[in-house]
This record gives sequence, C-alpha cells and structure tokens, in this order.
Amino acid sequence: MPPAILCLSYQHLSRLAPMAKATDAQKNVTPSAEGLAAAARSAQSGKGLPPVHLWNPPHCGDIDMRIARDGTWFYQGTPIGRPALVRLFSTILRRDGDDYVLVTPVEKVGITVEDAPFVAVDFQQRGDDLIFETNVGDTVTANADHPIRVVRDAATGEPSPYVMVRSNLEALIDRKSFYRLVDLGQTQTVDGADWFGLRSGGEFFPIIPADELPA
Repeated sequence: MPPAILCLSYQHLSRLAPMAKATDAQKNVTPSAEGLAAAARSAQSGKGLPPVHLWNPPHCGDIDMRIARDGTWFYQGTPIGRPALVRLFSTILRRDGDDYVLVTPVEKVGITVEDAPFVAVDFQQRGDDLIFETNVGDTVTANADHPIRVVRDAATGEPSPYVMVRSNLEALIDRKSFYRLVDLGQTQTVDGADWFGLRSGGEFFPIIPADELPA
C-alpha cells in the first residue's frame, strides 16, 4: 500500500474512533490505537527493542495521545489501563528533535509528552553503580552513556532529576528515589568548583554546587 494511502487510512480510523463501540478488550483504547499496537506487535522480533532508529515511514500527523508528567499514558483523554499496551507503545517511542513520535515500519505519528516520557520509579545500588527501573519496565545503569542530570526551577529552585534511558529518551526520577539518591551523594571538585553529586558507572554527575547545600 502506498505511504499516502497508509496515512489516509490511519487518519480515517482516527476520525471514526469516537463512533466505534468499545469491546471488553478495548475499554481504554480505540480501534486506531489498536491498529497502531498491532503494527508494533508485528514489528517485534525477539526480546530486544525494535530498531525504531532504522525506520523512516511517512508522518501521518498527530494523535490524541499524551504522557503525563507522572508517567501515565492517555488516549483521547482516558488513561490507558493496560500495562502491557503501555509497554508496547513505549518500545516504539522515538524522539525526533523536540518532537516525540510513535514509529512502526509503515507509519509515524506524533504524541504529546508533558515532561520526560518515562519515570524512574526505583533504583538499586550495586557496588559503585546506580541501576534504575522505569515505569515501563526498562532497566538502566547510570554511566557516561546514560547520564543523570538535574534541572532546577529558576523561580523556586525545585530540582527535577533525570536519567537517560535510551536514544534521547529520559526518565524523570521520582521524588522518593531522588531523596534516597541524595543520601548517597558526595562532594567532588569539577572545573575548579566543589559540587555535590552522584557517582555511578565510573562517572560523577553534579547535582548542586556544594556551597548551596543546606547547612
């Protein structure tokens, strides 16, 4: 099927979605979302992640899918209540510049991400390594390829900590995990200044200047 017809077919399904009757297996998703999921399933091979970086299908516009700051996935305003479906969608998520898209070999659609696409909900310390687990089942060790960074709100100073999961996709580290991480922090000199930060994977990740730590 030519790319233009694929996109037209997808957009047509999206317009028809509100009129479709949900079955018991489709309480939280519409037929268009199921169609995208079916394409994603057919592209899965083995236990690894699909090679979304190699796919260059036509862009079929945006769909009403959103990832909230707390990691909840929504479709047409309704939370997607099936963890396996959320996991499936997460495996075909890609960041193109500032845009987030779901990609299959035959189509690409834009979605909205409020902050980071994933949330790091827990971590373990093994030796000098910090190993994070995300809300969609990814596990990643913080290191040079998966750095930790902290963004501080200019007005309030409130920190937002992140860890890189894969291919420019970050996880927001949840509050309880960040508090635990702070307990593991240490001070190190970086570019002539003392910083409080975290060490993992042979790297030091600065969090806050040491002289700004609470007394």
